[in-house]
Amino acid sequence: MSPERAVERYLKERKPEVSESTYRNHKYALSRFVEWADENELDDVSDLDGFHVHDFKIHRRETGGISEMTLKNNMCTLRVFVRWLESMDVVDAGLAERMIIPSPDDDTRDTKIEPDTAEAILGYLEKFEYGTLRHALFALLWDTGFRLGTVRALDLGDYHPDEQYVTVRHRPDEATPLKNGANAEREVNLHGWVCEVLDDYIQMHRKPTTDDYDRVPLLTTRYGRPAGTNLRQNINALTRPCHYSGDCPHQRDEAACEAADEYQKSQRCPSSVPPHAIRRSAITAWLNDGHSKELLSDRMNVSTKTLEKHYDARTESEKRELRKEAFDMK
Repeated sequence: MSPERAVERYLKERKPEVSESTYRNHKYALSRFVEWADENELDDVSDLDGFHVHDFKIHRRETGGISEMTLKNNMCTLRVFVRWLESMDVVDAGLAERMIIPSPDDDTRDTKIEPDTAEAILGYLEKFEYGTLRHALFALLWDTGFRLGTVRALDLGDYHPDEQYVTVRHRPDEATPLKNGANAEREVNLHGWVCEVLDDYIQMHRKPTTDDYDRVPLLTTRYGRPAGTNLRQNINALTRPCHYSGDCPHQRDEAACEAADEYQKSQRCPSSVPPHAIRRSAITAWLNDGHSKELLSDRMNVSTKTLEKHYDARTESEKRELRKEAFDMK
């Protein structure tokens, strides 16, 4: 069986079992593996061995233009696929367990923005892109710490401007599932300044359109509900320092920098961050403001254990200063 055919069968089996985002991530990572297998004449997936796995990892690291964390995620996906091949008696048992997965030191914690950076971005949006889709998107992400899929899933009727909150609902049959399913449904309060941005966005820039299920999205493009890639690209572009401040901390020539010159390559700026980094940064900012992990767990839809491991990016000094303030140790 060819690697391409094996991946097709694997994805077909997994699709009903995993979330849409997980399926999409697996499809993307395994597509890179299929491309590599084709280029390296791995025609029969049953020939797959440890050397192939190693060569693919080196190929992704050296030519993929990805971070070590992304490489780790890619290789973890490949390992799940290899385990499936083992269960089908296609490859030798034990191959998956022998795979060496990268262990980046940052453990997902280093990709974030500081509160003063967020304030600088909001200041830029307030002055130059007020009430736009990008302004509404960043304001929601920074205030709520939502996952990108959660923001995308919001309908106009889910926003309650008078009471200043949004209702988060799981609608898997209408292409807006939540990562944690029905357990992620909740009502989330918004700060007044966010509601002002949303109100003005709705009045000035929101496109009056529906999606493929005749629902009325809160955030829209001329084509309806924006795709996740559209929203992600907006955040990648917005968080480039040259965009919101006019300065480049990397001493690059903006005219020769593809991240600055080409919108589709904005994520190649070393300072550009993805939407999930906004989530991590927002949670850290709320923690630094002294809010309890238990309350944030409900607001952000993340267990306290996961919050501590993946989202609490505070330094030990920041934690100590917060304890000092809480204990009134002046």
